[in-house]
Amino acid sequence: MKSVLRALGHRPFALLWSGQTISRLGDNFYRIALVWWVLEKTGSAAVMGTVLICSTVPMLLFSLVGGVMVDRWPRLPLMLGSDAMRGIAVGLMAWLAFADRLELWHIYVISVIFGFVDAFFLPAYRASIPDLLPAEILTSANSLDSLSGEVSGILGPALGASLVVLGGSPSAFALDGLSFLISAGCLLPILYLSSSPRTEEKPEGIMSDARKGLGTVFGMPWLWITIAVAGISNITYAGPMGVALPFLIKDHLHADVKLLGLFYTFMSLGAVLGASWLGRYTTIRRRGLKLYGVWMLIGLMVMAVGFSKSVSLVLAAALIMGGANTALGLIWLNSLQELIPRELQGRVSSIDYLGSSLLEPVGFAVGGWETALLGPAAVFIIGGALQTILIGVGLLHPQVRNLD
Repeated sequence: MKSVLRALGHRPFALLWSGQTISRLGDNFYRIALVWWVLEKTGSAAVMGTVLICSTVPMLLFSLVGGVMVDRWPRLPLMLGSDAMRGIAVGLMAWLAFADRLELWHIYVISVIFGFVDAFFLPAYRASIPDLLPAEILTSANSLDSLSGEVSGILGPALGASLVVLGGSPSAFALDGLSFLISAGCLLPILYLSSSPRTEEKPEGIMSDARKGLGTVFGMPWLWITIAVAGISNITYAGPMGVALPFLIKDHLHADVKLLGLFYTFMSLGAVLGASWLGRYTTIRRRGLKLYGVWMLIGLMVMAVGFSKSVSLVLAAALIMGGANTALGLIWLNSLQELIPRELQGRVSSIDYLGSSLLEPVGFAVGGWETALLGPAAVFIIGGALQTILIGVGLLHPQVRNLD
């Protein structure tokens, strides 16, 4: 375990990591409160999908611009501003909910704001980690980053569900707002480390910068193939996990919000185990086979959730899915950090997000339609089967299999 924790010996990363851990705990409160608020107020899978689309589309629209800005401007101030904006937005949502004035259109607007801000925050955060640490510590840092999200994911859903039961959604929204402000406070002591990653005196235009990022991606087959496979498979994954899951728990398993929280907790517990295992390594070998292997396992577990009528089997699938998801993310992030030049990290991260998430709103929309027409269990079975097949096709390319 000591090898996993070695990145915390670097104070700037420790502060960044601490702030994000607290923020992610608040995000888990928010996620549980939001989906249950929508479910109870509307009972509509289509509305659930629309809420998710509202946060996803702005990220897609602005992701390339966000990536260019991350490679032009100091990254830590971008993150500070993003935390402040999100804290204000969700704080407003909490105030409206406490006053019993929160309406569906408020949710849509605030989701759009979150999506826009995340288009800048996420590439800045991913690109800032290699700025703060030497290369040999990156595996530890990435594992700790995953652990922070997943440990808060273990505590957050259970605590968030309890908050919803005891104090209602407004309390969960308020705590998420507070978590963003704490995260911003953790960034303040390390702002002096901020510098622009650009080295040339006269920066080129935004479109030229974007083309350089796209050229880098398309010049590496393992990179663009994986992004393309992720983009298509997200259609099949977003519907079950983003839209159908609350309905599966309520209508198929005849349970309440506590089981929804427990499902997320088990996913996070599996992710902690996966991150702890990978964090021991300084180098990850045979990345292509490992990446696609755990990816296919996720598809199989999505299918298993749909087939099962047993709560214990559903939670076991969630545990395995969480571990596989984390292994997938860590192997991929480690590959990007080691194989992509530092000055292109922001742009490639944004292109990665744009390509892999471009069709996610389609998945939300189709998932809402399928859930209403076929039932939530069928959405999981069909989505998991299609995802597994698609990923298997991507593995056929030799540059993917031979990625080391």
